[in-house]
Amino acid sequence: MANYTQRKIGSYEGRKNETLFICFGAMHGNEPAGLRAIELVLKMLEIEPIKNNNFNFNGKFVGLIGNMQALNKGKRFIEKDLNRKFIEKDIERLRNLNIEDLKFEEKELLELLNAVQNEIEEYKPRRLVLLDLHTTSSFGGIFTICRRDEVSIRIATALHAPVVLGMLDGLRGTTLHYFTSENTGVDTIALTFESGQHNERLSVNRAIAGIISLLREVGIIFPDDVENYHEEILIEFSENLPKLTTLIEKYDIIDNDGFKMRPGFKNFQFIKKGECIAHNVKGQICVKESGRILMPLYQDQGEDGYFIIKDITDDYGI
Repeated sequence: MANYTQRKIGSYEGRKNETLFICFGAMHGNEPAGLRAIELVLKMLEIEPIKNNNFNFNGKFVGLIGNMQALNKGKRFIEKDLNRKFIEKDIERLRNLNIEDLKFEEKELLELLNAVQNEIEEYKPRRLVLLDLHTTSSFGGIFTICRRDEVSIRIATALHAPVVLGMLDGLRGTTLHYFTSENTGVDTIALTFESGQHNERLSVNRAIAGIISLLREVGIIFPDDVENYHEEILIEFSENLPKLTTLIEKYDIIDNDGFKMRPGFKNFQFIKKGECIAHNVKGQICVKESGRILMPLYQDQGEDGYFIIKDITDDYGI
């Protein structure tokens, strides 16, 4: 495994400073697929003008590593989940501490926020688009998470994967909670894209397709620019999955509760009300509502045992 020492993976800048597109990889250190995808997209963008004389890139693309220390150790996190620490009042407190008093993920958090702010101040964009790339410990489905507003949902659907709403109600302190127009000082759209299982080869391909699809949707590149045969993989893989869903149930793991999923569950698998799908020190854990299971936990680290979602068919669920 490579030893990463620079948070910035790289960048590619076009002629107009309309949109700043920042992409996070390895927010969890055991999820390197997003990082690999960013590296490959940067290479694709460098090659594109050589073979395409009409190529225009209307913005700036930046790739950043989320949790560098955890990535180098191949762990989800060192002490605390970085993607649960984007909480405004906590960030304000941490900024007043001496660096030697900060814990592992607290240092990562402040360095990452400074990196984002530096890109905004240097580029002075009219709009910020932020894509946080992840993978899951379970197989069976790709999906996009966004805020529950019409613009975010419309843009999220361009990634050719099911869109999951309500996750911001079930989680706390994620990138989607923090990166808003109010906190960045610029018109901001933030999405999370889950491209598959951690070690699945196609997870990198799907993350590449997600990045390119979003670059097209927000107008940084034209539809015919940057060859993206991976896009067909997203469309085909999502063919039998719901276009829009919402969270209805979540299991929070408490320290030392001995949570363990039963083997074999996959993302978007149907689960019936009352079905027992896991256990802890107190006994069986059974779901309260019928729906589809999402992100059943099959790794040692993690605060969320599983999520249950249901399909939405009316008015984007807004």
